[in-house]
Amino acid sequence: MGGVRYTLASMDTSAAEGARFQFASDQSLLVYFGHRITLQAHERVRKLLRLLELEPVEGIRNLHPAYCSLLVKFDALRMGHDELEAILRKYLDRLEEVTLPSPRHLEIQVCYGGEFGPDLGEVAAMHGLTPEQVIELHASVEYLVYFLGFVPGYAYLGELPEALVTPRLAAPRRIVPAGSVGIAGTQTGVYPFATPGGWRLLGRTPIAMFRPDGDNLSFLSIGDRVRFVPISPAEFAALERK
Repeated sequence: MGGVRYTLASMDTSAAEGARFQFASDQSLLVYFGHRITLQAHERVRKLLRLLELEPVEGIRNLHPAYCSLLVKFDALRMGHDELEAILRKYLDRLEEVTLPSPRHLEIQVCYGGEFGPDLGEVAAMHGLTPEQVIELHASVEYLVYFLGFVPGYAYLGELPEALVTPRLAAPRRIVPAGSVGIAGTQTGVYPFATPGGWRLLGRTPIAMFRPDGDNLSFLSIGDRVRFVPISPAEFAALERK
C-alpha cells in the first residue's frame, strides 16, 4: 500500500465526526477530515487545533494545519501512534464545545498587471476574459485563510471564483518578487519573500506579509477573511514609502 498505514480505529468514522488517522512518520500522525477542500472540514481542523492549543498534550511537539487535515508531531519517546490517536479521539468528541474566535476582516491593496502582474494577460486569454475582468473577478470575493506554509507568512487563500481556476506554471520562476499576488488551481496567495514559485502572478502588494519585528510574524492568520483591493501604480508607490 505504498507504505501508508491506517490504524484500526480509523475505520470507525462515526465516533469522531468522520475523522481518519494516518501514520505520517515515526513521529507524526495525520488527522483527516476528508480529502476535499470544504468550509466544514476546515472548521473541524481549526476547532481541533484550537482545543489542542488551549489544552496542550504533553509530548506533542508541533501542530501543522492544512486544508482538511492536521499534522500532529510528537515525541516518540513519550508515546506511540496508537496512544496519541486515543488521546486525539477524546478531543474530537468535544469539537462541538469549541467556539472559534470571530474572524478578522482584512484588505490587501494590489497593483495588478504590468511589471507587477506579468501573467495577467495570459490568464485573461486562457479564460476568454479581458485583464480588467480578471482583476474584477479576483477582487470580487472574500477569501478564507486556510493555513500558512511554504515559507513563513505565506497564506493559502480560497477559493477563487470558478472562472479564474487556473493551473500553475509548467516550470516555476527562479525568483518571484516579495509581495507578488498569484493564483494556482482554486487558490490565491501572496509571496512574503523573493523566492522561487510557480503560481501565476496577477499583481503585487506593498503590504509586508512577514513582520519579524511585530508581535505577530505574519500579517495573516488562519481563519482570517481577506479581500483584495485594486490600486494604481502611484498608490502602490505611496504605500510602499510608508
